[in-house]
Amino acid sequence: MNRSIPIAAGLLALATATAALAAGAHSRNDPMEEPVLFWGAGVEIDGADNDWFERNDGALINWDAYAWVGGDDVKVRLEAEGEGLDGDVESSEIRALVSWNIATFWDLQAGLRYDTEPRGLGWAVLGVQGLAPYFFETDARLFVSEDGDAAVRLEQTFDLLLTQRLVLQPHIEANAYTQDIPELGVGAGLADIEAGLQLRYEFDRKFAPYVDVVYDRKLGETSQIARAAGEDPEAVSIRFGLRIRL
Repeated sequence: MNRSIPIAAGLLALATATAALAAGAHSRNDPMEEPVLFWGAGVEIDGADNDWFERNDGALINWDAYAWVGGDDVKVRLEAEGEGLDGDVESSEIRALVSWNIATFWDLQAGLRYDTEPRGLGWAVLGVQGLAPYFFETDARLFVSEDGDAAVRLEQTFDLLLTQRLVLQPHIEANAYTQDIPELGVGAGLADIEAGLQLRYEFDRKFAPYVDVVYDRKLGETSQIARAAGEDPEAVSIRFGLRIRL
C-alpha cells in the first residue's frame, strides 16, 4: 500500500479533531455561543510538455491542494503538493498545520510535514502566512526534519486585476537549507528559486483556467549536484492549468 494514504488519513483526522476542540474551547468562553466551524478547499493542477523546449524531459505535472476547517481564531489546514515528470512522481509532500490568527491578515502556523517522494521523511513545521504591505500574499515556513536538518521556504504572490475577471499573478518561491542533504540532492545555502507569471480567467472565484510561464533555477551547491547528476539546473516551462476553490 502507498504509505501516503494512511498518513494522509491520519493527518486529516488529527486536523479535524483539533479544529473541533478549538471551536468548542472558543464557545466555552461564551456559554450562549454555539460552536461554529467553517471550511474551505482548493486545488491547482497544471502541466507542460518540456519537449517544446527541446529538453526531452517529457511531460511535467504539478499539483497544489489544500483543505481547512475551523473558526475565526483557529483553523487546521491539510495541504498537499508535488511534481511528476514523464509519469514518475519526482516530489510529493503533505502537511497538517494548526493556524492561529495573531494579527489582522496574519496567521501563525505549526504542524507536521511528510514527504512521500523522493524518500519518506518527516518534518516539524513553523511558519507565518498572511498579507504583506502592498497586498503581497506571503507564506514563510521553517522545516526541521527527523534527521535534524533544517530548511526555509518563502513564497510570495501578487494579484493584479487587468479586468474584473482577468488576473495577472507574479509569483516567486525560494528554498534554502542549513546543511547538505545528499539524499534530497540539495546543498547548504540558497538551493533553488522559482519565478513565474500566471494569467488566469476567473469565470467566478471558484473556477479559473490559467496559463503560467515559470522559470526554475537551482543555485550554489545544489546546482553543482544537479550538473554532476547530468541534470540541467535551469528550466523554463509554459504550463496550462486549472484553479478550483470550494
